[in-house]
Amino acid sequence: MHLEIIVPLLMGCALLWWIGRGMGWTTRLMVIAITLVVIVGILLVERAIR
Repeated sequence: MHLEIIVPLLMGCALLWWIGRGMGWTTRLMVIAITLVVIVGILLVERAIR
């Protein structure tokens, strides 16, 4: 993995942790799942373009 992938991923995790402090566990898990699906989708599109 390259830095241009790792740094935004870490920043996104930190942001989710900060926002998720007031959320319940089910809501937090749903947000994490949706975020991971979006990240995987972006990576797949990026690799398909190359």
